[in-house]
Amino acid sequence: MTSQVKLKKQNTAPRQNAFAGQKRCPTDKELAAALGPTRALWNQLISQIKQELNIDTADWHTGSVKLGWSMRLQLKKRNIVYLGPRPGWFVAAFALGDKAVAAARKSALPPDVVKTIDNSRRYAEGTAVRIDVKTAKDLEVVKTLAKIKIEN
Repeated sequence: MTSQVKLKKQNTAPRQNAFAGQKRCPTDKELAAALGPTRALWNQLISQIKQELNIDTADWHTGSVKLGWSMRLQLKKRNIVYLGPRPGWFVAAFALGDKAVAAARKSALPPDVVKTIDNSRRYAEGTAVRIDVKTAKDLEVVKTLAKIKIEN
């Protein structure tokens, strides 16, 4: 049983926030070092979401130093998406309400993304959907989900 626990921890380690345990928000230099080549995707996504969806706030946020830091994108003080840096990539996290989940199911999102939404855990604030962003193709999924969240 001990080996299974160790194996499980090893498998989840890369998913840990790149800034877990850091007491202050990351600098641009630290972010660039953590994201590596996906830093360009990070910048592109933030720029496009701000422009296309009129996002008015992008700031660093942490609910717990132990869990790390995320870039929170908001529209009129409403949380739209959190971007969490990982070593070499990042995750986009959403809390989708029932209307947004229904709209996502009817949208042109790839079937694997809809399956991810269907298999995601539901909380009081909504269905927790996490999209790993490693390629430019992933940006379209995140932008689509952000638009769906804003509209629903």
